[in-house]
Amino acid sequence: MKLLATFAAFTAAATAAVVPETFPAGSAILEARNAVPGGGRGRGHGHHHQDKWGCNLPDYRHKVTIRASQNETDDVSDDFLWAMHKANHGGTVWLKEGETYVIGKKLLLDFLKDIHVQLDGEILFTDDIEYWQANNFYYDFQRSITFWVWGGEDIRIYGSGTLNGNAQRWWAEFQGREVLDDDNTFYRPILFLTDNATRVDISWINFLNSPIWFNLLVRSKDVSYDNVYINAVSSNASVEPANSDGWDTLNTDGVSITNSRVNVGDDCYSAKPNSSNIFLQNLWCNGTHGISMGSIGQYPGELDIIENIYAENVTMLHSSNGARVKTWAGEEVGYGYVRNITWKDFYVEDVDWPIVLDACYFNIESEVCAQYPSQ
Repeated sequence: MKLLATFAAFTAAATAAVVPETFPAGSAILEARNAVPGGGRGRGHGHHHQDKWGCNLPDYRHKVTIRASQNETDDVSDDFLWAMHKANHGGTVWLKEGETYVIGKKLLLDFLKDIHVQLDGEILFTDDIEYWQANNFYYDFQRSITFWVWGGEDIRIYGSGTLNGNAQRWWAEFQGREVLDDDNTFYRPILFLTDNATRVDISWINFLNSPIWFNLLVRSKDVSYDNVYINAVSSNASVEPANSDGWDTLNTDGVSITNSRVNVGDDCYSAKPNSSNIFLQNLWCNGTHGISMGSIGQYPGELDIIENIYAENVTMLHSSNGARVKTWAGEEVGYGYVRNITWKDFYVEDVDWPIVLDACYFNIESEVCAQYPSQ
């Protein structure tokens, strides 16, 4: 099925980061503040050192550090991948405040288990469009690509730092195109993507300038965001961020997004097909297309379901839409339903369409929609 297609390298010869066999220069492994008796770092050293999932508590985790980048082309992808392996199963990757860590190669992080990333500095992706369009992870759904894929279980990302998509060049070169046009081949990478991930917790992180969607959760379960800031801001008044959704979920169950601020040019949150049990609370959305259910029904023969979505205490400012449902119509579309959706204490100001039920998505002529309504 199209929606369940696994990711694949965009080209078979794509270059990826490799794990160094020895300590990279400038890296270190720091013992836990409270070392487990016997010198162990992993599991099985006593439940009082672990949470209910068997994951090491913060004071019992070793920390792994790597060197920072010296400039915006100094790629530390290999070092970062090494650190993720070394911190896996009970440790923390620590990216220090005031430092920038440049990622210039695609990264497959699908092996994660009981790992923390303390992001106090900045992760900055290169804006080498030619490289990223030839080297990425590709998904059939709306022809999406990403810099990296996070998968596994018990993953925590927290700190005071920034995940920077470095999107200005991407936005400029995308001008005049439409992401859903069949002839569009200018694919842009998603800033953060999980696939087959369980129990992911992200807090206090800044997400800045993604080339397209900021977050896409695919085939994931029990994911939470708290106190994050998502911001898409162009340095050129004539170039606007395009398709800069804050969050999207696809084939995902159990997501909590709370106490967060979003300043983007597209959906604040969008439930893509087969999203269920989503909890949104205390959100501030500025300049967005609203909190959207869908779109669904894009692909012929596909069953799309969106259900059990709860959004409470949402402030929607200077936006085109507020609460929105969008379903595809036309001769060749899919089918499905949207049910048990709650918008409560939903405040709108300077919003063109506070409530939108669009059953003729995407750009369907009214005559065609009447003849072939959404299913």
